[in-house]
Amino acid sequence: IMGFDVSKYGLERNTDITKPYVYYQKAQDPFKYKDKEIDLAISLNVLHNLRIFDLKKALSEINRVGKQAYIVVESYRNVHELFNLQCWATTCESFFDVDEWIYLFGEFGYVGDYEFIFFE
Repeated sequence: IMGFDVSKYGLERNTDITKPYVYYQKAQDPFKYKDKEIDLAISLNVLHNLRIFDLKKALSEINRVGKQAYIVVESYRNVHELFNLQCWATTCESFFDVDEWIYLFGEFGYVGDYEFIFFE
């Protein structure tokens, strides 16, 4: 297990089991890992916090280091879910509907699996 987080609060409260393997880093900065060094690169509820140009960098790094990849992003299917997302995700920079996310994955060359979270 290897990982990183931009939240110093989260890092301080990490469990004793994983704390030695998790460090501070921004998702858009180059990862310290070699090409395809990671068996499964996972990003859970992180990428919505990035502006579009940083999102492209992060997806590129996930592709580069992971033999496989899985990401979860917040999205919406209607204006009600968009409103709920805007209220919940106060640090969100990327408010994209499902079709926009899928379009960006293609444009940025992301080849891994993905899933969406909605705020109904």
